Amino acid sequence: MSEIGIGIIGGGYMGKAHAVAHAAVGAVFQTALRPRLEMVAASSPASAERYRDAFGFARAAGSWEELVDDPRVEAVIIASPPETHLAITRRAADLGKPVFCEKPLGASISDAAAMTETVEAAGVPNMIGFNYIRTPASQYARRLVAEGAIGDVTWFRGEHTEDFYADPEAPASWRTSGEANGCMGDLAPHMINAALALMGPVASVMAEIETVHTMRGSDPVTNDDQAQIMCRFVNGAMGHLFFSRVATGRKMGYIYEITGTKGAIRFNQEDQNSLWLYKAEGPEADRGFRQILIGPAHPDYEPFCLGPGHGTGYQDQIIIEARDFLESVAEGRSRWPTFRDGLAVSRIVSAARTSHENRSWAHVAGD
Repeated sequence: MSEIGIGIIGGGYMGKAHAVAHAAVGAVFQTALRPRLEMVAASSPASAERYRDAFGFARAAGSWEELVDDPRVEAVIIASPPETHLAITRRAADLGKPVFCEKPLGASISDAAAMTETVEAAGVPNMIGFNYIRTPASQYARRLVAEGAIGDVTWFRGEHTEDFYADPEAPASWRTSGEANGCMGDLAPHMINAALALMGPVASVMAEIETVHTMRGSDPVTNDDQAQIMCRFVNGAMGHLFFSRVATGRKMGYIYEITGTKGAIRFNQEDQNSLWLYKAEGPEADRGFRQILIGPAHPDYEPFCLGPGHGTGYQDQIIIEARDFLESVAEGRSRWPTFRDGLAVSRIVSAARTSHENRSWAHVAGD
């Protein structure tokens, strides 16, 4: 067992989640590498000092550059705004330091491509933060699909819907400007990642993207509130994706339905500790979806709890991410989802924007 110094850039919602995860991951998963919360950087030295005191870091950095350059910071976690991701990645990669980056990978498709090229050229372990697909239930769903439990998949429907901006009187904020902060940069990447994980690559898309509330008080809204995408997967299956931050009543609508020739799967993140499975077998009168309560028999559940149905939560997803990142560093190679997997998501977002602008189907670029 050995220590590794962790530096986190960004101390807000996700910075705190990663700090808590790295404080807990060694005990939960008994990792060979044990994280040491070495340094935190934020929007100002004063903010960094507050986060240092609150989260238990050894030191606060005056800037993200100071954090990345510090020799006691051996791995970097990026939880700062998307427009900062590329510069931080380049500096860390130049120093040979592993990088974990929150989604979206960059502020643009060009940023995402440059970040991917940078870490691959440097040969540093890299990972992007798609936490929801790591729930034990969704890991089990991936296994069922891969094993052919529901036959050949013919249809996928996925959504990521929330209502934090459903109220038209809600004031403007940083979320209402900047392409990467809109629904297509904030919520869409999670469900697109889920579609790729469960179904494989997307070949083409037809998309509509819109701003529902164009003004917040006297401030114009310059990014999108919701979007829908029809898609065709490389494996031939059809699909539909929907994303919204104005979906009244929906708190964590990370939902997918997968239809196959021998069965079907349903999942809803608002009930993340159960999976609904239908199998086309046995007498017709006995058929129907059955609820599977997630427990120790499912992936990455037992380290948290020995009781089936007792459940895991949001923070546990981040702890699983931390375990994967630490293991990738220990092995000296990247683990899924890598920056290249994040780039695949960015390419679909880019194709969707092209489709919306041209009012036509758009091909999804590949390597």
